[in-house]
Amino acid sequence: MSQSKQPLVIAIALALGLMLGKGCEDGSLSSNSRVGSRISHILDQIEVLYVDSINREALVDVAVEAIVDELDPHTYYFSRAELEEMAAPMEGNFEGIGVEFIIQNDTLIVVNAIAGGPSESAGIRSGDRIVKVGDEEISGANLTNKRVMELLKGARGTKVDLSLLHSGSNEEYDVVIVRDRIPIHSVVASFILEENVGYIKVIRFSATTASEFAEAMHDLEQEGANSVIVDLRANGGGYMSAATDMIDRFLDQGLGIVYTEGKASPRRDYISKYDGEYRSWPIAVLIDESSASASEIFAGAMQDNDRGLIVGRRSFGKGLVQEEFEVPNSNEGSGALRLTVARFYTPSGRAIQKPYGEGIDYEHDYEDRLQSGELFLNDSIIKTDSVVYRTLFGREVFGGGGITPDVFIPLDSTSGYRALAELVWTGVLRDAAFKWVDAHRGERVSITSDNWLDSQTGGMASIKSVAKEQGTVWPQKSSEEGRLQIERIMNRFYAQVARDLYGDNAYYQVLIHGDEFTSRALYELLQNDRFKVRDGGVYLLYNDSTNQSLNL
Repeated sequence: MSQSKQPLVIAIALALGLMLGKGCEDGSLSSNSRVGSRISHILDQIEVLYVDSINREALVDVAVEAIVDELDPHTYYFSRAELEEMAAPMEGNFEGIGVEFIIQNDTLIVVNAIAGGPSESAGIRSGDRIVKVGDEEISGANLTNKRVMELLKGARGTKVDLSLLHSGSNEEYDVVIVRDRIPIHSVVASFILEENVGYIKVIRFSATTASEFAEAMHDLEQEGANSVIVDLRANGGGYMSAATDMIDRFLDQGLGIVYTEGKASPRRDYISKYDGEYRSWPIAVLIDESSASASEIFAGAMQDNDRGLIVGRRSFGKGLVQEEFEVPNSNEGSGALRLTVARFYTPSGRAIQKPYGEGIDYEHDYEDRLQSGELFLNDSIIKTDSVVYRTLFGREVFGGGGITPDVFIPLDSTSGYRALAELVWTGVLRDAAFKWVDAHRGERVSITSDNWLDSQTGGMASIKSVAKEQGTVWPQKSSEEGRLQIERIMNRFYAQVARDLYGDNAYYQVLIHGDEFTSRALYELLQNDRFKVRDGGVYLLYNDSTNQSLNL
């Protein structure tokens, strides 16, 4: 037997033993429980007699990981440390001092003191340099993000002594911070675009998302909005309950939202509970190939109920339901098995999950979409499920993997897009923006006009100098393509400057300038013939690609 097969054999046997551990405790004896006893016996013999010392828990971990690898792509085993790391963004908060920071020139600099957090209350402001935490001086080439997190994060109610330098001076001051619970927002932007059309950006579905979304919608309504664009691009999902609560606000009572079903999980239907307060608002939902899970539930419910227009590209296709089970671990406390127990289906019956298994390279789905042309041409989208499904009013839709949009937006494949991506991925653009902000503290910068940072501000010089330091090639503006590249880069640079100065809302207000997704959604929402009123609710009138009339 090859070495690569040995862990799998052990894993399968261990799985049988683990599943029937309870039966052993109850004193019952079956063939499967005997397998578990046999594996325990083997591990006992290895631990006592093997030529070298072994870590029994490590062998069990190898076995568990091998089991998980044989299942679907979204069943995972997590250690206690991994669970704790993931918990903060999904619960909507973490415990610490409440600052966003950057390490620049071997110095720890505060980018932002989070509103309502202990650092803001202590008078810490953007641009301040943290030079000492407790008795430890923090600067120099060995300063890392990991070390900073270890020093600044901590349990609520604990204290930490900081020494800082105020921005723009060498004046040092000391503060004692009492760590507290710091919110992590999932609704990161909401504002009016034009003609009473609101925009909301949701980056995850956490425990606080539904309440954040309700507050954002209320604020938009107070500002005069009567239709909305919900941006779910690159939103990888999260809690299904957050999505269903949000969907409720847009539907008439009694309509299907989603249902789940699995071999050991009977069908469970989620139905809208009331006439949503925004059921008369036209809505457009932005998705792309990174929109997954709860994002797809939201988009699928809007599409299948003919409530909203889906704009963008086919979503990721993650439609598997996981439940979490505690797994004891004597070394580090309990871990967890996140096991797939059912599948998601849209109200029309479409499966959201894309194919996986033998013969399918699940991890390279994005590359496959690139090669097939799907990201550039609507006609290249592959429908793995040939069954025709019908929306609430009879429009044809297809399933088998993700949500296919009503209005297709192709991927920008130009070299300008790739140059911008490199600047973002390497952190060059972020560092250049902060460098500019740090040099212009105290100046009033407005983001109300398209040319709010002109050439006199030195913005382009700032990013070019940082790009040069990092070895990034700057485009030549002599050609039309080069001019467009620079335009894209500078727009993202200005957006990052706006974030550093005024927060996420300002960032997205700048970022959507020239954004084709938002522009197309805005255009469609402003068309008088796109939606029709029926019994107090507003419904999508037809599909863009087929111009199918609906039975309204």
